[in-house]
Amino acid sequence: MKRYGILLVAVLLCMACNKEHTTTLPDNAAMRFEMKHPATRATATAFEQGDRIGLYITEYDGDAAAPLQISGNWTNNVAATLGGSQWATAKKIFWSDNKMDVYGYYPYMTPVSIDEQPFAVALDQSTERNGDQLGGYEASDFLWAKSEGVAQTEGTVALQFAHRCSKLVVKLVKGPSYEGDLPDNATVYIHSVVPTATIDFTTGVVVKDLFGEMATIKTRKIDNATYEAIIVPQRLDSRRPFIEVVVNGVSYLLEDTFNFKAGKQHTLSLTINSNPDQVEIEIGGEIEGGWN
Repeated sequence: MKRYGILLVAVLLCMACNKEHTTTLPDNAAMRFEMKHPATRATATAFEQGDRIGLYITEYDGDAAAPLQISGNWTNNVAATLGGSQWATAKKIFWSDNKMDVYGYYPYMTPVSIDEQPFAVALDQSTERNGDQLGGYEASDFLWAKSEGVAQTEGTVALQFAHRCSKLVVKLVKGPSYEGDLPDNATVYIHSVVPTATIDFTTGVVVKDLFGEMATIKTRKIDNATYEAIIVPQRLDSRRPFIEVVVNGVSYLLEDTFNFKAGKQHTLSLTINSNPDQVEIEIGGEIEGGWN
């Protein structure tokens, strides 16, 4: 009898240790997610098939929200992948009886810190997506969302994402002395910017690496007159080489100062003439949040 009693205790302990994996809960206990892109775009229109978002979820203690941690949360960096019109999580996430805070970010990564996660925009943002491998522009476009105090009665968790870096759009305009059409082989570079930063997942704030070295970013082409790039938020206080347009072997270089603001799109119109020394710049208005 004593031997059977010991065996029974061992079995019960084993079952308790594996409760998370063996407990069967009704489907309505599993969380569902609706991911809302800032302007229905992670690339040009919306999140694409196969895009992955990272999810962190914390559980309240009564009315007190729990702090977000690198581990030990209700959910720790679970990937949600877009397939069809639905987001499927790498494992089922179940509701708690308490309220919860839900954090989402894109693109998916493996964080080593919650408040100082290293991040960098791509130096070549003209590279295109190849299967699950994001193109340089998409991989640089950090998005963040948070939904506070959600409860199971809401059924679906809606996450409204926002751009957290800065976007620069360069538009080429033919000057009076520029002959012919704009070529289809122009290349536009952004000089003198720091591409490295840290991310605070609790707030979604992206902070330039204070010790980061300046580098050059190759933009991606939208059409013969429009080029764009994602930039870490920062201020260029001193006048220095800024934008370079290479057209048919001729380099048009502009020196200037600039302030890349977080979550905003900046548009610069560059008027180029036959003389590469004659480059005029016009700064357009800023677009917030949902970039077009």
